[in-house]
Amino acid sequence: MTITTANLSVHRPVKWPRSAALRLTPLAVAALLLSNQAWAQWRVVPTIQLRETYSDNASNQADDQAHGSFISEAAPSLSITGTGPRLKVAASAEWRKFAYSNDDIGNTRNSDRRYQAVANAIAVKDWLYVDTSASGSRQAVSAFGPLPNNSYTANNGTDIRTWSISPYVRHQFGTTATLNARYQRDSVEGGTGSGFGNSLASTGAFDVASGPAFPDLGWNVHYSHQDMSAQRTGKTTNENSLAGLQYRATSHLSLTSSVGYDKYEYSALSEKTSGRSWSAGFIWQPSTRTRIAATVGRRYFGNTGSLDASYRTPHTVWTVTYADIVTTSRQQFLLPAAVDTAAMLDQMLVSRYPDPVQRQQIVQAYIAQAGLPPTLPSAIPYLSNRYMRNKRLQGGATLRGARSTLLFTVFKERMNALSLQQEDSTLLPSQLSSLNEDTDQKGASASADYKLSSRTSAHASLYGVNVKSLRTGVTNDIRQLSMGLSSRFDTKTTGSLDLRHSKGRAGVFDNRDYHENAIVATLTVQY
Repeated sequence: MTITTANLSVHRPVKWPRSAALRLTPLAVAALLLSNQAWAQWRVVPTIQLRETYSDNASNQADDQAHGSFISEAAPSLSITGTGPRLKVAASAEWRKFAYSNDDIGNTRNSDRRYQAVANAIAVKDWLYVDTSASGSRQAVSAFGPLPNNSYTANNGTDIRTWSISPYVRHQFGTTATLNARYQRDSVEGGTGSGFGNSLASTGAFDVASGPAFPDLGWNVHYSHQDMSAQRTGKTTNENSLAGLQYRATSHLSLTSSVGYDKYEYSALSEKTSGRSWSAGFIWQPSTRTRIAATVGRRYFGNTGSLDASYRTPHTVWTVTYADIVTTSRQQFLLPAAVDTAAMLDQMLVSRYPDPVQRQQIVQAYIAQAGLPPTLPSAIPYLSNRYMRNKRLQGGATLRGARSTLLFTVFKERMNALSLQQEDSTLLPSQLSSLNEDTDQKGASASADYKLSSRTSAHASLYGVNVKSLRTGVTNDIRQLSMGLSSRFDTKTTGSLDLRHSKGRAGVFDNRDYHENAIVATLTVQY
């Protein structure tokens, strides 16, 4: 029996730089890169949203503990988009304030704030670039409890904040090869009261890929090295290296292969944490509308594979993806895997609106008027300090008619813990220490709208997911259904009326179900 260990410092606090300064770093870098040309196209949209909700179970408690209440909300928000020759920015921020008619209900919040920002800058043309991002959102503490979709509910939710800054160099060696060398500094904070640790990571990576000089036999080389400090697991180091070949067999078919080596540093009992990898596959692209890329192979944790397939028509977009990776909760928060509604609609409208700026504005206006969600929910991300093997199969479809749009996803996800249970000892009690050891999630989501007139649309959404802990047998069967009407009163004002029903497990320590029914009236004004 062998135990591979990382340099653990669970009881020694990690020394953090001033978090406020770190979160402002991306904004400071973006400001330094601004030029007169960068102010070419900027759009600032302030919005105020007023909402009145009646819920018969405002705190998502078990049915015998449910209390009804009117919830009044005021939510100012701001969105900023900018597109210039050297800088692209997309940012939004929202703050919500809640007031309740029933003072007896607990497990609710007085306010909520969420933000998201992404910026891409060209520091030195054709050479040095900078990507930055920051986000703050509500996340589920456990997959075996209510979803924190209602901003006012405190049950099973916590605030997670992330930021990253990544300068990189891109250089082209004529037609021979292209070099990308990147450094990234990122942070994930929040959930400390639930036992989730703050973490700070530095990653260096370089990629070299062949250019047009190799039309039939392409090649690529990748290497990355990450150092991470976490409050719960101490310091860890990960390395990944890969070399690949791509042979063009026909005008539409290419064969691919790769070999590499992975080295992870985490606590594991009698399990490998490093080893060689290989893969073989193909890329088939008979037209600009159809593409299938698939691989099979093996890594240190077992047999693996991948799939990325898409098919597009003037009125539909179909996608199927499969991935088998090593991941962590912090990585999922930095790179969420939810299906982006705007991205799917964008693919459908590429041929009709070739200009990306115009297409983005049309997509955003359509989403707002139709009452579509910004993302379609998939598997539930939850808090864990452990490394996990994540196998995710997901399919999506977007169908758009003359008066309606349907977005649909199905998914299945398996999470197997690779590192030791002790790393989650602050998250889970001893009697449930194996709850997140091996989990399975499967479900589907759908969102549809129908245009009743030039100003009014009907919309509906459905989400269902079954979560099961294969070690403990604990399950959570979540269902959420909403339907309603939205209307545009003028160019800046919209209103909606929705009915909502949801059910699920009341909590990790409470195996009873909760049910909630709500009616929601919303008025939104853009300035």
